[in-house]
Amino acid sequence: MSGIRLTQFSHGGGCGCKIAPSVLSNILKSSLIAPIKSYQFCLHLNNLMGYQFRLNTDIDIHLRKKDRNYFFSVYQSNEPNSFLQHFIYHNQFDGEYLLPEFRHIDFLWLMKGDLVEDERCKWIKQMVNGITGVQLVVELTNEQIKNKGNMVF
Repeated sequence: MSGIRLTQFSHGGGCGCKIAPSVLSNILKSSLIAPIKSYQFCLHLNNLMGYQFRLNTDIDIHLRKKDRNYFFSVYQSNEPNSFLQHFIYHNQFDGEYLLPEFRHIDFLWLMKGDLVEDERCKWIKQMVNGITGVQLVVELTNEQIKNKGNMVF
């Protein structure tokens, strides 16, 4: 993959994933896709990978558009004995997107506070790809993210 990768910078790294609608027939349906609920996705990550993702309502993202309020949940997990923090953003709320340029992405995973080795990123992507229903895991470059300001808490 060419270009600047978010994982090169100490201030953060990230990836996104897409959940297969066919696997999720009994889960909340939103927009044209039936994504897994945020807490269920984080539970998978916690059980499979040993993270401790928890909803952090203090850093939920609040956007006001078209005289409406939109709240995007953020889950957080801190690495023990490290400055590295992991944040899972739900990219959709009530028909609005946190990062509209990535409407096809259900979740965004931001890593910040410390460098993340390439091998660790590969492992994370492989593990997330192994979760039933995940269709795609992609690494996003800094240049691809046009609405970075929406992810600031």
